[in-house]
Amino acid sequence: MRVRAITALFFVIVLLASLLLGKYTFGLFFIVLSIWCLNEFYRLLRGSDARPNRIMGSLLGLFAFGLYAAHYLFGLPQRYALLCIPCVVLVFIAELYRKQLKPFTGVAYTFLGFIYVVLPFAFFFTLAFVTGSYTEQLPLGFMLILWGNDTGAYLVGKYTGRHKLFERVSPKKTWEGLAGGILLALLIAWIISRYFMVLNGWQWAVVALIIAFFGTFGDLVESLFKRSQKIKDSGAILPGHGGLLDRFDGLLLAAPVVFVFLKLIL
Repeated sequence: MRVRAITALFFVIVLLASLLLGKYTFGLFFIVLSIWCLNEFYRLLRGSDARPNRIMGSLLGLFAFGLYAAHYLFGLPQRYALLCIPCVVLVFIAELYRKQLKPFTGVAYTFLGFIYVVLPFAFFFTLAFVTGSYTEQLPLGFMLILWGNDTGAYLVGKYTGRHKLFERVSPKKTWEGLAGGILLALLIAWIISRYFMVLNGWQWAVVALIIAFFGTFGDLVESLFKRSQKIKDSGAILPGHGGLLDRFDGLLLAAPVVFVFLKLIL
C-alpha cells in the first residue's frame, strides 16, 4: 500500500508539472505518453494471432501526433497533416515483408491501437488550446475530475457497493460506486468552477458528467480487452498500479467526447 501511494504521488507530480511548465513541456510529455501507452496496447496482444506492427504503428502515432501538436505549438499549417497519409499506406506495404498467419488482422490491430490510444491523447492535448490560446485550466480540470470520479467510485463501492455494474468484465465495480464517482466528480467540478473561469458552472458540471460516465466505461473497455487476453495489467512501469495504459483508460473514451462538447459550446 505504501509503494502504491508513493508511486501515485510521484505520478501526479510529474503530470501536474507537465501541465504547469508550459505548452511545449505539455506537448512533449503527452506525445511520449501516448506512444508508451500505444506500445503497452500492442504488448497486450502478444501470444495471440493478432500481431500488430509495433514499429510502424509507433511511427505513425509519433508522426501524426507530432504534426498535430506542431500546429498548436508552432503554427504549422494544418495541410501538413496530409503527410500522415503516406504513413498509413506504409503500414499496408510493410505487411508484405512480415510472414504473418493473419496479416490483415495485424494491420487492423495496428490501426486500432492508433485510434484507441493516440487519437484520444491528441484530443486531450487540444483541450489546452480550445479557447484559442494555451491554458492549463481545461486539461488540469479534466484530470482532477477524472481522479475524483475514480476515488469516489472506489471508496463508495468498497464500503457500500452491493449491486454489480458489469460483473462479467469487472467484478468489483458497482452501481453504488458509479453514483459515488459521479457525485464527487460534480463536487470537484463545482470547486473548479470557482477558480478556473475558462468555463462557467453548468459547463463544468456537464464536463464532469461526461468524464464520470465515459471514464467509467473507458475503464470497463480496457478491462474487457485485458480479460480477453488473460492479462491483469498493461505493464509494470508504475509499482502497485500496473502500466500507464491502466492509469489513463478512463481518459481514452472521455477526452474525445469532452472535446466535442467544448467545440460545440465555445
